[in-house]
Amino acid sequence: MNMSRTRRERLVVIGGDAAGMSAASQARRLKGPDELEIVAFERGHFTSYSACGIPYWVGGDVPDRDRLIARTPEEHRARDIDLRLRTEVTELDPDGQRVRARDLESGAESWTSYDELVIATGARPIRPDLPGMDAPGVHGVQTLDDGQALLDTLARTRGRRAVVVGAGYIGVEMAEALINRGYEVTVVNRGSEPMSTLDPDMGRLVHKAMEGLGITMVNDAEVTKILTGDDGRVRAVATQDRDFPADVVVLGIGVRPETTLAQAAGLPLGAHDGLLTDRSMRVRGQEKIWAGGDCVEVLDLVSGQERHIALGTHANKHGQVIGTNVGGGYATFPGVVGTAVSKVCDLEIARTGLREKDAHRVGLRFEAVTIESTSRAGYYPDASPMTVKMLAELRTGRLLGVQIVGREGAGKRVDIAAVALTAGMTAEQMTTLDLGYAPPFSPVWDPVLVAARKAAAKVRGSLCRTVGN
Repeated sequence: MNMSRTRRERLVVIGGDAAGMSAASQARRLKGPDELEIVAFERGHFTSYSACGIPYWVGGDVPDRDRLIARTPEEHRARDIDLRLRTEVTELDPDGQRVRARDLESGAESWTSYDELVIATGARPIRPDLPGMDAPGVHGVQTLDDGQALLDTLARTRGRRAVVVGAGYIGVEMAEALINRGYEVTVVNRGSEPMSTLDPDMGRLVHKAMEGLGITMVNDAEVTKILTGDDGRVRAVATQDRDFPADVVVLGIGVRPETTLAQAAGLPLGAHDGLLTDRSMRVRGQEKIWAGGDCVEVLDLVSGQERHIALGTHANKHGQVIGTNVGGGYATFPGVVGTAVSKVCDLEIARTGLREKDAHRVGLRFEAVTIESTSRAGYYPDASPMTVKMLAELRTGRLLGVQIVGREGAGKRVDIAAVALTAGMTAEQMTTLDLGYAPPFSPVWDPVLVAARKAAAKVRGSLCRTVGN
């Protein structure tokens, strides 16, 4: 009797970092090589690494680049994943279910067909179209290759003046890294305060900490061009008002979804140019194409709108969901609340949910409160100050957002609020949370609960005024 062998399906993955290789690895766990062939394309030299750790590697906190690598190419290949480094996908053909790729070393191009496709192309640093922006000495920092290029420049550069353009997470972290490297650092920021992911009143606390670290903050400043010397290398950053001497420039302006291929192929993009997917991470309108990581937009559970958030935590979860679905299981990604945490020296910075301007933009009315507390019981040694800001919806009291700035023990308190936001809790309900207490860890009333009490009282007060009228 003739037995026809079932044809192996082929999964093609574009992008060898968090989302792409998480998807590949999870699909491999569920389907063996006899059932599923996996081909992954990565244009860089590395796979499955922590991009979030790059500033700490540049600053010397992490001494070895390889410590940032969770799984090497060899480890992926040992699991029967055909991983092709230094290979860039240049074209998608959804109708023909194939991709065109170019070997960056040889220049050779070829088409590869797929049964299932994962787009995990990540994000690219924003590099304004200004004179001198491509000059030697100007660096974006998004990949391990970028980090190595910056370190190579620092090793070659004789001068010790650095300018960081932008004061978001990457800008602030890179400024500290360069201070640790012994550079004189100036941060040029177009906003009124650093950390635009916070409200300006909370960003002001970050500003003070940066100046205390020896960083020169220049706010409300628009970069107009990069000035270069006779050798073509960067020598200064120009704004409307003045020039800032620089031997090296780091761009910390932010990132955009890398969706050039997807756009050319006619795949659906959102308001932030990220790919749009359903909850299973399948690209909308496409049966065989999935997408995850920094190249997609996701549902904000608080505002109900799509947004772009480039974080490794989300990317890994996207990959797990995609790999489970491709592997024959079922999984979904419900959305995010926008939680993030960072630091400047020993100042911890955290946020989750909506800022004031976010709430205004989506038409939500709210009350905002800010409280001062301490990380431990006030009488316990090394209790440090902490500022907590909380937004609660008018009338309903629904928690909308929390921002925290403080010293040791402040940052991870935002996780309490993240859970409350995900659960749709009100500020009033938060006050009943049974949180752990002992003097070395918290005051009797945790700072987050103090903010919740104040927010709940303010909501009740506004409701009484409305009823009274």
